Amino acid sequence: MTVVVIGAGLVGTLAAREFCRRDCRVILVERGPDVGLGVSKANSGIVHAGYDDEPGTLRSRFCVPGNALWSELADELDIDVQRIGSHVVAFRREELNVLDDLLARGEANHVPGLRIMDAPELLEREPHLNPAAVASLWAPTAAVTEPWQLVIAATENALANGLDLRLGEEVIGFETAQGRLTAVVTTKGRIPCDAAVNAAGLWADRVANLAGDTAPPLRPRRGEYILLNKFTAHDLVNSVLFPVPSSLGKGMLVTPTVDRGILLGPTAEDLPRSLKDDRATTGAGLDKIVASARHMIPSLDLREAVKVFAGSRPESPGKDFWVTASPRWKGLIHAGALRSPGLTAAPALAGYLVELVEASVGASLRPRSGFQPRRKRIPSYLKSLSLDALEKAIAEDPAAGRVVCVCNKVTEKEVVEAVRRGARSLDGVKFRTRALFGECQGGFCSLRILHLVARELGVGEDELDYGLDGSWVVKGKVRP
Repeated sequence: MTVVVIGAGLVGTLAAREFCRRDCRVILVERGPDVGLGVSKANSGIVHAGYDDEPGTLRSRFCVPGNALWSELADELDIDVQRIGSHVVAFRREELNVLDDLLARGEANHVPGLRIMDAPELLEREPHLNPAAVASLWAPTAAVTEPWQLVIAATENALANGLDLRLGEEVIGFETAQGRLTAVVTTKGRIPCDAAVNAAGLWADRVANLAGDTAPPLRPRRGEYILLNKFTAHDLVNSVLFPVPSSLGKGMLVTPTVDRGILLGPTAEDLPRSLKDDRATTGAGLDKIVASARHMIPSLDLREAVKVFAGSRPESPGKDFWVTASPRWKGLIHAGALRSPGLTAAPALAGYLVELVEASVGASLRPRSGFQPRRKRIPSYLKSLSLDALEKAIAEDPAAGRVVCVCNKVTEKEVVEAVRRGARSLDGVKFRTRALFGECQGGFCSLRILHLVARELGVGEDELDYGLDGSWVVKGKVRP
């Protein structure tokens, strides 16, 4: 059997890895130049506990089991998942009823460890929190991660287990016969297949329409963020801090990142469907983040901001995941509208998508003999090795001691390894090594990385970009 997965975001790459556990050919098709450049690239990176989701929804069905699977993935795929817990903080007495409602909902969803925490204990745990706080809902299973780490790790592990990855290839149609899917048509030709999973993120509705299926219209909800310097802000917050939620979502949070920075946001602005690729930040949006964050942590110093960015998440009228088999074609499965907590639920959804394919085609996929579930990340020579081990590594390859990114202590050897593993742009190196993620945001290391990537790929520096078409780094020469 041949299975095509459409979209190399978090759900698509995890689904591709799950299919690689079975005895079938797996093809992952992505219209972008690398994996994880859509919804998975820019979000809060929170593994939610599961108290916010209405019982009976797909969100509640997959959030809690998905949360639990993140620990297993962290172990197998060598990614960062830190279970620091989360607080929903009430600042007014009238908000305590909301905490009680969330607690009851979480208990109905079988979220472990939930409890209401009173102000003295809360302020002892979070001493920089606004002292006006009256209580919080404490969820110890909440965690922080970097979703692109898992996208890259799942892809690398799937590739090691036989995945056929096709980048820069957009799905433009389907072929069917006698009520069954027979091929996926892309900009580079047709791919004969027995089944396909539509995990195209913000574009899942359009892909479904190509097959003649009716999909919920997906509207981009833009979220803007501010990232603070990890060296000066890291000790201000110990857990994920949420305000009491509103109709637009969980609210603007203040959270540590896995590398000890602090992330503020996101806003929640519904955009027209024509602006699904809009990633602009706005003065008004950033002002809202600052006001909300300072209400939560009054001592925040916004002079420590090192980056602002925005991402979009897919919102549908039903405000729930849309995960279903095509009513028209056997073998076609749709996984769309994966709004929050889509990141959290993704590991559980991946296994469910395999079940849906099996039910749709009427065949059970046997386990693949010899599947290897483990993958190791690119080692950080300066941060993870002892002095003796580092000296040995440098003796074997001097590139292990040549620092490229000073902020995050990334060496030339790590950049070269990132290219070997698939990086074809500056962002490709960034998400695989953490170079360019530091306080200078690439101000000192971009050119050096550009030289290395061009050298390793054997291309001109003006042929490379940051990651998306048109995001060139250098263009032409200033002198002959």
